[in-house]
Amino acid sequence: MFIKVLLTVIFLCVTVAVGIYSRKQANSVEGFVLGGRNVGGWLTAFAYGTSYFSAVVFVGYAGQFGWKYGLSASWIGIGNAIIGSLLAWILLGKRTRLMTQFIQSRTMPDFFGTRYGDEGLRIAASIIAFVFLIPYTAGVYMGISKLFEMGFGISYEYCAVIMAVLTAVYVILGGYKATAINDFIQGIIMIFGITTVIAVVLNSQGGLVAATQKMAEIVPNTDDLTQRGSELYANFQAGDFASWFGPNPLSLLGVVVLTSLGTWGLPQMVGKFYSITDESAIKRGTIISTIFAFIVAGGCYFLGSFGRLFVPTAFNAEKGKFVYDNIIPTMLETLPDILIALVILLVLSASMSTLAGLVLTSSSTMTLDLIYRDKKSLEGEVTGGEMDDMVVEKIERRKVVVMRVLIVFFIVISLMIALNPPQFIAQLMGISWGALAGAFLAPFMMGLYWKGVTRLSVWACFVWGVGLTVVNMLIGNPINPIDCGAIAMLGGFIVVVLVSLLTPKMPTQKVEQIFQCYSQNNA
Repeated sequence: MFIKVLLTVIFLCVTVAVGIYSRKQANSVEGFVLGGRNVGGWLTAFAYGTSYFSAVVFVGYAGQFGWKYGLSASWIGIGNAIIGSLLAWILLGKRTRLMTQFIQSRTMPDFFGTRYGDEGLRIAASIIAFVFLIPYTAGVYMGISKLFEMGFGISYEYCAVIMAVLTAVYVILGGYKATAINDFIQGIIMIFGITTVIAVVLNSQGGLVAATQKMAEIVPNTDDLTQRGSELYANFQAGDFASWFGPNPLSLLGVVVLTSLGTWGLPQMVGKFYSITDESAIKRGTIISTIFAFIVAGGCYFLGSFGRLFVPTAFNAEKGKFVYDNIIPTMLETLPDILIALVILLVLSASMSTLAGLVLTSSSTMTLDLIYRDKKSLEGEVTGGEMDDMVVEKIERRKVVVMRVLIVFFIVISLMIALNPPQFIAQLMGISWGALAGAFLAPFMMGLYWKGVTRLSVWACFVWGVGLTVVNMLIGNPINPIDCGAIAMLGGFIVVVLVSLLTPKMPTQKVEQIFQCYSQNNA
């Protein structure tokens, strides 16, 4: 216990120290939200990766999908690396940086409002982002608290509160730069932690070959076959849990789509491309982020795929349902104390980095896109029509203060949900990602590439993504939230294309002016 407490205290002290170190760079909006748009490739890559993979992945997704799909769950991690990291950086990195700097956009809602010339889109997008980032944040709390209960014997409620307070401290102090530096430190811990834990867990089963053979011998038990979702095993064959594509490849594909393609439309993920310093940093970040995802995401799902060797059943007879969130903690509870300490730091690192990105995104969105308008709209309210430097500086400081207050507000709301969790971690994340990426992915990505996207098509996609996710949830999730999220994302592209072809185009001169950012930089 002494080792676990000591390592955790050192880790938490370092994160707060980084916040204090970075506070001087967080006095302006540009510094607080984007790190002055001067963050290098290494920091941005780790910030992207650590925001991507949290306790939701390690505890919720790895446990649930490892149980359902066996070794084929590893494809989810591979998809995260190739689609969620490599292709995201290649297709979005440079274009996002160039266009957002050209139109002076600081947030994703700001992009929609400026790119499509509609303040209503800015407001709607900021509300969607704020509302649907909350369940994702609640899932992050739940994941880390499960591990703390196992490692320290501390109740779930205390764990969630402690993590919320500490994350708020370093984000409020140092803004995005503190978050990026801490993400780098936390990313190193995650890489070392996941590789070490996998080696020890497999060794406990006699090695990789022996563990794989044991998985091939397992068949679904009666609990699997009697619960909702038993269609997963309807055509099960012996050895499916150790096969390349598992018992249900189509269902597995839906998970890959949601968890990989979804990052392209999440404000806290895309925002990392706003702040990167230059094109060379993007090239470095692409490679680093992809390798990081292969190790961390691939490792998490690979570890979770052996869950059935450690947990006789994930079915809780008293609750009458599966409790997937307990699978990973049960797998790890027999590890030596030093390794449990490492696991706790691994998941704490993943969770705090994700939480920091979420609260920073939410607070900046609400402040810049709802409470305050941009500098241009404020100029008319100042005598003489122009603002002097003192007025601008005063407004900037006021915005930063409001963002810091909203960080506390956002953390409190999400904490309240986490203390009364309505569903599994994975379902919370599925609802959040489905609504956000279903609404934002298509109009954001196509807005970077296609001049023909119309304002009404963006509105239609917002209604499609949020509407499908919410209606599905209200009628009892007849479509699994994971599959529903994947449908929302892919369907958004169809919605944007069809509506754009049928509705009035944006003024040609304005669109051409925006797209000059690429011709000037040969993008």
